[in-house]
Parts: sequence; structure tokens; C-alpha cells
Amino acid sequence: MSRILLVEDDEAVRAFVCRALLLDGHDVVDACDGEEGFDALQACLPKKDGAPAFDLLLTDIKMPFMDGIELTGHANKLFPDMPVIMMTGYADQRERADDLNVIEIVAKPFTLADIRASVSAVLRPEMKAAG
Repeated sequence: MSRILLVEDDEAVRAFVCRALLLDGHDVVDACDGEEGFDALQACLPKKDGAPAFDLLLTDIKMPFMDGIELTGHANKLFPDMPVIMMTGYADQRERADDLNVIEIVAKPFTLADIRASVSAVLRPEMKAAG
């Protein structure tokens, strides 16, 4: 399946989402904040074909240290073709993502089915190409 970088500061939400992604057979690398997520992005060398090491960045918007907006900005520069899904419980934060390469913003709270469907919809083209 796909390799996903999950960045979420709430441990319970991170564990919930990680379980959902693992159920669908994805390889998940998780980080507890934007700085740790950025370190994971920098530590992973691109695949041989130049594609990003991750097939998807799934990040919370509002986090301490480096928030998801700043992390996504860095990710867009490093890997402009890597899709990004953002999660937020703060409606006022959604507009901050307008200038970024964000495919979808998922509103919290969400169900297991909601997050699995969002990830599947974004990754579907890559899954078809890989399969």
C-alpha cells in the first residue's frame, strides 16, 4: 500500500488515526508535532524515481512548536507532488491552508470511516498506478 507520514499532537487522535491507516495496510510513520514531522521528512531520502519517500502527509493544523501550516509549507517545497490532508477542529484555521498544496481538510471530530475514506480517495490514483 502507501507510506504515510501522520503528524498529530493529540496522542489519542494519533493512535486512532494510525490504527485506521494500518487497517487499510498502509505503512505509517507518526510524529507528535510539526518539528518531529519535519525531521521525518528530511530524514527520508526520495525514492529512486525522485518521488517523495511518503505517499501522503496527513497532519493536524494546530499544534505546538511548528503547526501543520508551516510543516505543509516545508513539505510543499521539499516534495511539491506529495499530497497533503489536514485535520482540524478549528474552523478558523482552514483558511490558513488556502495557499498550500492541500488536497483535503478533514473536520474533527471524525469517525474511523471518515478518515479512511478521505485517505483512500486521495491515494486512489497512486494505488491504481502501483497495482
